Amino acid sequence: MWRYLKRLLIGRPLKTTDEGGQSLTKFKALALLSSDALSSVAYGTEQITTVLFVLSAAATWYALPAVGIVLILLFAITMSYRQIINAYPSGGGAYVVATKNWGTSIGLVAGGSLLVDYMLTVAVSVTSGTEAITSAIPLLRPYSIAIAIFIVLFIMTLNLRGMKDSASFLTLPVYTFVIVLLGMLVWGLFNIATGRLTYHAAAPVGSAVPGMTLILFLRAFSAGSSSLTGVEAISNAVPNFKKPKRKNAANTLAIMAALLGLFLIGVTFLSYYLGIMPSSDETVLSQIGAAVFGKGIFYYLLQFSTALILAVAANTGFSAFPILAYNLAKDKFMPHMYMDKGDRLAYSNGVISLAIGAIVLILIFHGQTSLLIPLYAVGVFVPFTLSQSGMIIHWFRERGHNWVINSLVNLLGAAISLALVIFLFWLHFSNVWPYLIIMLVLLLVFYKIHAHYTMVASQLRLNNEQAQLHDYAGATVIVLVSSVTHVTTGAINYARSIGDYVIAMHVSFDTNPKKEHETAKEFNESFPDVRFVDLHSSYRSVAGPVVRFCDVIAKDSAKKNYSTTVLVPQFVPRKPWQNILHNQTSLRLRAVLNSRENIIISTYSYHLKK
Repeated sequence: MWRYLKRLLIGRPLKTTDEGGQSLTKFKALALLSSDALSSVAYGTEQITTVLFVLSAAATWYALPAVGIVLILLFAITMSYRQIINAYPSGGGAYVVATKNWGTSIGLVAGGSLLVDYMLTVAVSVTSGTEAITSAIPLLRPYSIAIAIFIVLFIMTLNLRGMKDSASFLTLPVYTFVIVLLGMLVWGLFNIATGRLTYHAAAPVGSAVPGMTLILFLRAFSAGSSSLTGVEAISNAVPNFKKPKRKNAANTLAIMAALLGLFLIGVTFLSYYLGIMPSSDETVLSQIGAAVFGKGIFYYLLQFSTALILAVAANTGFSAFPILAYNLAKDKFMPHMYMDKGDRLAYSNGVISLAIGAIVLILIFHGQTSLLIPLYAVGVFVPFTLSQSGMIIHWFRERGHNWVINSLVNLLGAAISLALVIFLFWLHFSNVWPYLIIMLVLLLVFYKIHAHYTMVASQLRLNNEQAQLHDYAGATVIVLVSSVTHVTTGAINYARSIGDYVIAMHVSFDTNPKKEHETAKEFNESFPDVRFVDLHSSYRSVAGPVVRFCDVIAKDSAKKNYSTTVLVPQFVPRKPWQNILHNQTSLRLRAVLNSRENIIISTYSYHLKK
């Protein structure tokens, strides 16, 4: 049943040779990897004006220079990540760049920051999309957490189907939003030029605003910088592009940055020109849409496409997290299971882990993740700073074509990113201090995992020496018997074929001595030449007596230079669901016996026909 449900949700398995068919064109990659960055237009300008509006309506004109600095940072980050795509096309983005140029520890800070940030990306994006849905349909508001979790599970399932399917699905919401927003900007500017929309700004550009301070401006700028989250996703996913991978990835990044920059400046200008003020009842983008389109079909199309792209913006995290986890696992800082591809050639364990992490965040914060936005921004700009400063080291080491200009671009981006990180800690320390704890814990976990893999490798490696083979004089086989059945017969026959000395062992719980010895009598009648040991357990425990007995036999066998094998018989029902109707004693016995160093564990399975 589970197999059929899995096929229905995820699809038929793909061959390894089909991997080339899962590669992304620029058209699909833009939909798959830019939804987070482009969706930030829905709240980026609003974040800035909300901070400024606290002082006065007149102060909102400062949103224009604040967005101007955001655009400068966007340019520097885009140029930097284009360089990263060409210099480090294996994916991994900031983690790989920081590791290669700053060293392992700094690289792990970048990688750990992004892992957490992708979880926050999913949580914040999904709850934002849920808020847009429940705003349109207030009756759904009591079910907002359930809706958010459903969206996470839906996007997870979509990504488990593979990149090609998820990109195809995302094409509609992403490009609908792009087209509608472009239409709104063009129509709005046309109406301004023709005088249909009049100037309603609260204050002219450049006017002095009493009480305006540098700290308030920096707070507004840092709030608006959340619009740059998701820009790094394309550099993480270079291996997923069609050939030529570097060129296609770099061009997709440029297109995304151009659209993001155009949308930010266009929405911010219209917001200022029309005198739009932040409101708890209606978003800034909704107010602009109503002013430009009126409350007609295009306005509702704008609202629908905005809600849709906010809901699917989480897919950027689902695209980038598994590849970053793969790179960390390849370097032995995360479990190797993150290197495994699923039936549809996606890194399924990474996709599932991200979904679980996002759902936990949604539940912990009851769907109200707005308080996490400063922490969300720190998780983005720390890797930005480390990757761009790492590229400066890269250019000074490699000194390729135009390396001076390239390093200056990286210096600009690194300086602004570092300033943002400092501002975020300075202005929002009460919200971002958990970042320090999280990173300390992650670094400890990374190094613990790496130490384990290093230790395992050192113990398993032959070091070019000839393998030391041990010549056993014989083999002792202990067969665990619960009752005398066809399963027992098959297990004893197999034990005789591999062992020189076979012992059957039974653990009984009965208080009646006559009943307790019935199994022994029945066994001896069927197998008179096999030693039978019957142990009584006063506390109804099977594992304890079995382990103690096997330890004694193994110690005695070692003196004779015999190997010791414990054979655990079990029957296998014809239908998998029938397993739940039977106790799982064999599983528990194998689990406890695995801890014994000098015992080999083997399983004899008897398959039922009906």
